[in-house]
Amino acid sequence: MPSKKRKVHLDGHLHPDFQGVASVLESILERQDGGAAFAVYHQGECVVDLWGGSLDRKGTPWREDTMAPSFSTTKGVASTLVHIMADRDLIDYDARVAEYWPEFGQHGKEDITVRQVLTHQSGLYHIRQMVDDASRMRDWEYMVDAIERAEPTHEPGTRTGYHGLTYGYLVGEILQRVTGEKFPDLVQKEIAQPLGLDGMFIGAPDSEIHRAAELLWSRSSQLLQSRTPATSTPKWLENLGDRSAEWLTRAISRLGFDLDIKSILEALVPRGISGFEFDSPETLRAAIPAANGLFTARSLARMYGALAVGGELDGVRLLSKATIDRASERQERADSLAVLPFDMRWRLGYHGTPTSRGVPRRGFGHFGFGGSGAWADPDRGLAVALVVNCGTGTPFGDLRIVRLGGAALAAAATRDGDPINLIPWDLEQSFSRMCSLFERGGAPSWR
Repeated sequence: MPSKKRKVHLDGHLHPDFQGVASVLESILERQDGGAAFAVYHQGECVVDLWGGSLDRKGTPWREDTMAPSFSTTKGVASTLVHIMADRDLIDYDARVAEYWPEFGQHGKEDITVRQVLTHQSGLYHIRQMVDDASRMRDWEYMVDAIERAEPTHEPGTRTGYHGLTYGYLVGEILQRVTGEKFPDLVQKEIAQPLGLDGMFIGAPDSEIHRAAELLWSRSSQLLQSRTPATSTPKWLENLGDRSAEWLTRAISRLGFDLDIKSILEALVPRGISGFEFDSPETLRAAIPAANGLFTARSLARMYGALAVGGELDGVRLLSKATIDRASERQERADSLAVLPFDMRWRLGYHGTPTSRGVPRRGFGHFGFGGSGAWADPDRGLAVALVVNCGTGTPFGDLRIVRLGGAALAAAATRDGDPINLIPWDLEQSFSRMCSLFERGGAPSWR
């Protein structure tokens, strides 16, 4: 992270009522490398569409059409596709996955339901045991076969373990089975084209890859690796064995963090991940629906903007209100947690949305490693989206989306003449502490 502030020029437009959002975005970009774009929809209107900073290490200015690889923010788009198909009665949340994908129903997976997949309770997060190298993630058929052969790491439904990298293949193959279409094509046909989105790809065509920002990594991650990294994962973490993971878990617990390092490695650190480049053309062309979406902020905000106002925007019906209500309802949590040490208030494929002003009661969306995030608040008709190309933080990003979301909520409340009435959530404190742990020297400057 830069040690001094830098001058930042923001391009785009915003409604005067949301000037406070621009001020927060400026303060963030002044203190970080790279660039970002942030967009807000309120009551069906695009009220913020801003971008600034640089799209690569050469300092090339971020452009209006720049897209950024957005890691787990991708899961929110994949989940929206599931709900579109549920709206058409092609998917039942409580049906067994094997009803749609017969080969899945073996090795203890026969009774896993779609709901368990969407709430990360299927016990299939352990990609480290499923593949011999992270590069396998570019091969859809290989990953589907690996999941078919896998056994759940625990009894499905008894534990919530964040499926950081496998989630996309699970929901993606269900979608492919019920529609007979390829996942990247579904993103375009069902979401991007109907809403007229300028940048939403999960498996990008060659013609669009030139728009991708280069992924940069914060100073702290570079120090961990003693070099400018191709990816965010240091080699020493990839090579950590079970005994070392147990030792590290105990050491971190003495600092007040309840982290199960072994389950984190199983879910997020397959062999070869330290050399896996998420922004390479080869990766961007592949479909990794849990981790490699290529988005503009305005496209994410427009999709969530439709969901925030009952599923229809500018005459385009994306989802029914009834399905949105079901998809965004908080789900019953399992008895214990793995991978992530706190309750994410899971919905069906989405999680709750902490902000610096509290938590919208019915807010839902998904944040991503690296700092991106997008969500909708049906109670206020509000949707926000952030894409960035610099940062690491927790598996759910860092505090930038928390700050910007809070600023957007405050502006919308003032515009509505309706005071903010949000629920407290101890995740915000845990999230801040995890950012400090993962990003020593980095996270404080994003607050």
